[in-house]
This record gives sequence, C-alpha cells and structure tokens, in this order.
Amino acid sequence: MNLAQAVAGSNPALNISIFGAFVVVTLVVVFRASKNSRTAADYYAAGRAFTGPQNGIAISGDYLSAASFLGIAGAIALNGYDGFLYSIGFLVAWLVALLLVAELLRNTGKYTMGDVLAFRMRQRPVRAAAATSTLAVSFFYLLAQMAGAGGLVALLLGITSKTGQALVIAVVGILMIVYVLIGGMKGTTWVQIIKAALLITGAAAITLWILGKYGFNLSALLGDAAQKGGAAVLDPGKQYGKTGLTQIDFVSLALALVLGTAGLPHILMRFYTVPTAKEARRSVVWAIWLIGIFYLFTLVLGYGAGALVGPAAINAAPGKANSAAPLLAQALGGPVLLGFIAAVAFATILAVVAGLTITASASFAHDVYASVIKKGKADPAAEVKVARITALVIGAVAIAGGIVANGQNIAFLVALAFAVAASANLPTILYSLFWKKFNTRGALWSIYGGLAVCLLLIVFSPAVSGSASAMFPSADFDLFPLSNPGIVSIPVSFLLGWIGTITSKERDDAKYAEMEVRALTGVGAEKAVAH
Repeated sequence: MNLAQAVAGSNPALNISIFGAFVVVTLVVVFRASKNSRTAADYYAAGRAFTGPQNGIAISGDYLSAASFLGIAGAIALNGYDGFLYSIGFLVAWLVALLLVAELLRNTGKYTMGDVLAFRMRQRPVRAAAATSTLAVSFFYLLAQMAGAGGLVALLLGITSKTGQALVIAVVGILMIVYVLIGGMKGTTWVQIIKAALLITGAAAITLWILGKYGFNLSALLGDAAQKGGAAVLDPGKQYGKTGLTQIDFVSLALALVLGTAGLPHILMRFYTVPTAKEARRSVVWAIWLIGIFYLFTLVLGYGAGALVGPAAINAAPGKANSAAPLLAQALGGPVLLGFIAAVAFATILAVVAGLTITASASFAHDVYASVIKKGKADPAAEVKVARITALVIGAVAIAGGIVANGQNIAFLVALAFAVAASANLPTILYSLFWKKFNTRGALWSIYGGLAVCLLLIVFSPAVSGSASAMFPSADFDLFPLSNPGIVSIPVSFLLGWIGTITSKERDDAKYAEMEVRALTGVGAEKAVAH
C-alpha cells in the first residue's frame, strides 16, 4: 500500500503536473537571472544586490525545509504539545543569529564562513578546517533532503518500486544541479523566494480553512484533537516523558536546534547577498517574522490533522508523521489541494538542496582551491569554474547517497546537521568575533574536535542502532544514551577552542583590532557589485 492508494481520490498525474509547472516557472527565472552572473561575486553572492526583505524571504525559504513543513505538522498531530516544542526551538534559534552573527558576519566575510574564521588566523589550515566542517554539515543535510525526496515525494506520486524512487531522487538531483550551474546564487535565491511564497501561502490557506471549519474557535479545534488523540496531546510530556534521560535528550536536541542555526553554512552565506550590514539585519528580521508566522500555522496544521484525520489514520499511512499534512490536505480539499501540497513538498526539497549545493561548492572552490591549493592567487573565473565542477560532483554524491539512504531513518541526519553546525561552527565563529586572544590552534581544535566528538557520539547513539526507529535497527552498539549529542559536543568544542588558544603563543592584536572595527562599523566590508 502507498500513500497515493491510502488516500482515496489521490491523483498522481495532477501532482506531477502541478510540480512540473513549478519547475518550468523557476527554470525560466533561473535562466533570466543567469544573464547577469558574470563575476565570482555574482556567482557566490548574487552581486550583493538583493534587498533585506527579498533576502529575508529567501532565508525563510532556505530554512523551512521538508522537516519543518511535514515533520513538525506530523509531530504536533501525534504528540501535541511536545511536537510544538520543535517549532519554538527553530524560531528561537533566529534570535542567536540576529543578535550575535548576522551583521558582524556580513561585515567581516566575503563569500563563505571560512572568510570570517580565517580573517586573523593562518589562512590555509583554518580555511581547510572551515571547508571540512561546511562540507560535513551540507552532506548530512543533503542526504536527509534527498532521502526525503525519494521516500516522501515518491509516495505522493504513487511510486512504490525502489527503481522508481531512485529515479525520483535522480530527477531532484539533476534539477538541483541545473539551478546551481546556470543561476548561481542569484538563480538559487529566486527559487527560494518563489518556494517560500508558495509554502507560506499554502500553509496560511489551509490554516484559515481549518479554523473556518471550527468557526475560528481554537478551543473547539483543540478539544476535537484531544477527543481523537487523547487528552495527553494538550499536555507536556507525551513524547519526551517525565523520566530524567528523555528530558536530558530533549534539552540536548533543543541546544542543537537553537545554537545550530547560527552555524549552518547555507544560512550564513545568505548574509553576503545583501549590499550592507543594515540590509543583513533587515533580512533576519523579515526571516524571523515569516518563519514565526509559519510556525504558528504549524500549530493549527498539526492539531487540525489530529482532529480531522486522526492519529490512527496518520500512523497507518506509509510515511506516518510525514503523511499528516498531505492527509489533511486531502481531507479538506480533495485531489487538487493534495496535488498542491505534493508540489510544495517537492519544491521545498528542491530549493533547500539547491541552496546547500551552492554553499558546499563555494566553500570548496573559495576556501580549498583558491586559498589552500592556489595560495590565494587563483583567477576568479577559474575559481567559479571549479565551483561549478564541484557542484556537479556534490550533486552526483547527493544522488548516490540519497538512493542508498532511501527508506532509512532520516530524522537523525537533520539533527546531526544541526548538531555538527552547533558543535564545530558556532563556537569558532563566536570566539573569532568576540575573543581577542583566539588563535589558529584554538580554531583548529574547536572545529575538528567539535566535529569528531559530535560524529563519534552520533555513531554510538540510539539514533543509529539499538532501537526500532534506528538507522540500523538490527545492530546494537548504542554506548551513548542520548539521540542527540549537543549537550556534550557543544561544550566540548568551546572547551577545546579555549585550551587550544591558551596553549599557543600565537597572537595578532592588530589584525583583531582591524576585524573588530570592520565587524562593528562596516569599514572595509564588501560592497554590492554594479552592472
């Protein structure tokens, strides 16, 4: 049985045609954007020509992945209050990005996270470490999205064979490569803007539809959801219980979500697409509003699915929690609304993987090729060519990885991406921006140490083995009791950065003073490229 069969009246042909229309429109936009993509600044940072509001919409498009749209709606439908805690965690994370990172990063860097970390350090080792971390985060995020494309979208289109699902993953990967190769950051940003508008509009329409059915009485909706799913959906503790270990696990997950956002390379790179630090701040404020409104919609979507579809029907569908939003759309608007939600889900995955691919390819070309291999003497045109070749390689790896991971537990891959970003990237970024004594050894220990500890704890966690929902359910080597390592790996990374710094005599006070002035005032920051 598949979701298309499980939901009576589903029309895979309609789903494909709606998604096809999205692809055609976005490809036209990408081709038009590519006409102005001449320089490295155009390819990596869209010529720094986007306004704050435009970039804010694009950031929300980058951030609201399939996990946000389908996963959280499903989590609320099945677990109620505890599911909504994900929405709160993802939203609060933006305050860290706004208050500590956005403006300073925009002023200090040029194209990548490595620009900021290497500003006052020895360039080659720090850039290599930054690129390693960026590629690790991007790979796990890409793997989760591609596997999601195979599982979720194939179900929505009624494809059950592994070969058919592999074909769907390949199509997503090829489209992603086309967007990145042709449009660069400008084309990718417009895809994000279109996708964000579709997603938020669709969520708003369904939210109003649900509330309309209940006379805009939220209490009546919650009461109906409690009747179907039990009173526990309105109380804390349904998913994370009241035992000490599950509560520690939740705190660990919350830490990774809240601190990981400010260290996600594909989000950080968005701050370079605006002309000034003021626009960077505006873009984050816009993103907070849009993402906050969307996560309020998820509350109604989740409880609406719980009330109108019911936990039993959601758990009976192949995608379980991920099926909640499509089942709700089918219950409300029949095949047409289901088709729209299917297309939005596909567009969501496509836009996010395009953003991840350009970030990973830019990091390799700018940090590894230009700075490490060519020692800072690379021709900008050659650098962009390397970035495009890297995008092809990353696309091929993502397609292969997505096919291998298809059908596996992908939730831990998203959590891993956030945990790696919070463990390897954020401590190093904060130390670089705010600690005068911080040096190269501290940066390397913080990045590599945080990355190694995080990956090691994940491998030996219940997310990988030892439970029915693990990636390898038949194996049992879960020596570390928590599913998310954030509560351990993040403090360890901060500690390693501190120890590495105090055990090294390297210091460059003049370079720190220059970085501080540039970060706080914008003097010497990169400007928009005029055509």
